[in-house]
Amino acid sequence: MKKILLLSDTHSHLDDRIITYARQADEIWHAGDIGNLEVTDTLSRIKPLRAVYGNIDDDKARRSFPLDLFFYCEQVKVYMTHIGGYPGKYNARTKQLIETEKPQLFICGHSHILKVMYDKNNQVLHMNPGACGTHGFHNVRTMLRFEINKEKIEKLEIIELGKRGNLK
Repeated sequence: MKKILLLSDTHSHLDDRIITYARQADEIWHAGDIGNLEVTDTLSRIKPLRAVYGNIDDDKARRSFPLDLFFYCEQVKVYMTHIGGYPGKYNARTKQLIETEKPQLFICGHSHILKVMYDKNNQVLHMNPGACGTHGFHNVRTMLRFEINKEKIEKLEIIELGKRGNLK
């Protein structure tokens, strides 16, 4: 069983609340728009980190992290990318990879909108944790945490970190 903290769109922001949740996880997954690599350096010192780069990330981040990441956690095949869309609205590249690779869990960021949906057509659970950074149009900073126990994804929780402009 693995406890996962899923975050995205930090845009170079990392605060004590994010770090507190990171310490409670077994693994941290970052779905892109990292910003300054001090974010991922700090997170990877706390717990094992998996990450992809996003559209705002520079060449250094693009050399450090892939565009698409496929891996197994327990017995669940995971596909993570930054820009992917969601069930019924995937971009063409993502749709093709989902259909070809057949993950059980698809993760993306980019929209700054927290969304969890099951795609019946492709039999994949889609997760977008929203944005936990302070840049963007989102009102509330969010992350997700959940557990993967063998082939089951369970105990999903939404973490609200407060208003985007209020860091208390």
